[in-house]
Amino acid sequence: MIRVNDNYLKLPGSYLFADIAARARAFRQTLAVDDVISLGIGDVTQPLCDAAVAAMHDAVDELSRVESFHGYGPEQGYDFLRKAIAEGDYASRGVKISPDEIFVSDGAKSDTGNIVDILGAGRVAVTDPVYPVYVDSNAMAGRAGDYTGTRWSGITYLPCKEENGFVPQLPSEKVDVVYLCFPNNPMGTVMTRGELAVWVAWAVEKNVLILYDSAYEAFITNPAVPHSIYEIEGAKRVAIEFRSYSKTAGFTGVRCGYAVIPDELTVDAGGRTVRLNELWKRRQCTKFNGASYISQRGAAAIYTEEGRRQTKSTIEYYLSNAAYLKKALGEMGLKAFGGTDAPYLWVKTPDGMPSWDFFDILLRQAHLICTPGAGFGPSGEGFVRFTAFGRRESYVEAARRLKKLII
Repeated sequence: MIRVNDNYLKLPGSYLFADIAARARAFRQTLAVDDVISLGIGDVTQPLCDAAVAAMHDAVDELSRVESFHGYGPEQGYDFLRKAIAEGDYASRGVKISPDEIFVSDGAKSDTGNIVDILGAGRVAVTDPVYPVYVDSNAMAGRAGDYTGTRWSGITYLPCKEENGFVPQLPSEKVDVVYLCFPNNPMGTVMTRGELAVWVAWAVEKNVLILYDSAYEAFITNPAVPHSIYEIEGAKRVAIEFRSYSKTAGFTGVRCGYAVIPDELTVDAGGRTVRLNELWKRRQCTKFNGASYISQRGAAAIYTEEGRRQTKSTIEYYLSNAAYLKKALGEMGLKAFGGTDAPYLWVKTPDGMPSWDFFDILLRQAHLICTPGAGFGPSGEGFVRFTAFGRRESYVEAARRLKKLII
């Protein structure tokens, strides 16, 4: 008899963003509306930078010739990109990371979900609100208990609320793995160097693995905010870092990112010392054939002088969108957080209105799509998320519509 993985049967009926897309689609079709502005999903709207496009064109040309054709590449990524990452993202900030500690992939979403393959049973902690992939991946692996409608019984939730500055407190119970995402998705908030140092020291003392999602580090403008967890002393002993080119350089449809697993990161497995770097390498060699040569050439071009200048310009464009919308929301009397060191705004709903109710009001009255905070966990209720990944004219029009809302 065919058996299924019963853990999948515990999952909520649909993925958050798929549910939002379905509601928006039904609204458009029912009312024959075609002027809906989506500020909900984090899909970039600016084109790839010229440096990356030129590099990918060259890569395609290489693949068209026998003498320069590339077939299967290294599962860990090509040396030209791993060396560029080690120098451009780490050495340039005083952090020593070897290319052998870098694993190129098709994006941070895949890596943060797949990393559970090399981890055994244990208690997982997540910030709340939380990017759904973290909890759903652990649920699929049977590590999350049962879903109660708002949370998983086997996962420790660390509330991030206005009263604690949206910075999670250290767990009061024993946990084995904790997910941290800063700059944060969905809240758009950050941890200072001092705040992150507390977490690293705690993880070293308690022997806890930190899975650090740094997909939005390129948006950091505050010098007090670290771009990498490895800027903190001791972090190489306890942390895996994930990065993405999706929001940095518009690679949402190209797919490329990477994970860093330091050689110093070891665990005790029945009296045997095991390097997580080696386990991930084994996993990737078995289940992953590597990101495409074309996408990796495009990613490497981001580290050139022109590539850096062009991606910086795009990031500044998105941050200016966030500032524009934040100002408009403030003029309405709505409190918004984030948007300074991250491309997301975390907005309080009027009078504590349920987030899905506010979603419906925005859709019906203003033809605007946001993301309800309740979809990110219990502490997300009473908030909605707006992204800055749109065209400026969309934000000008969205601000106009928002000011006409009847709430």
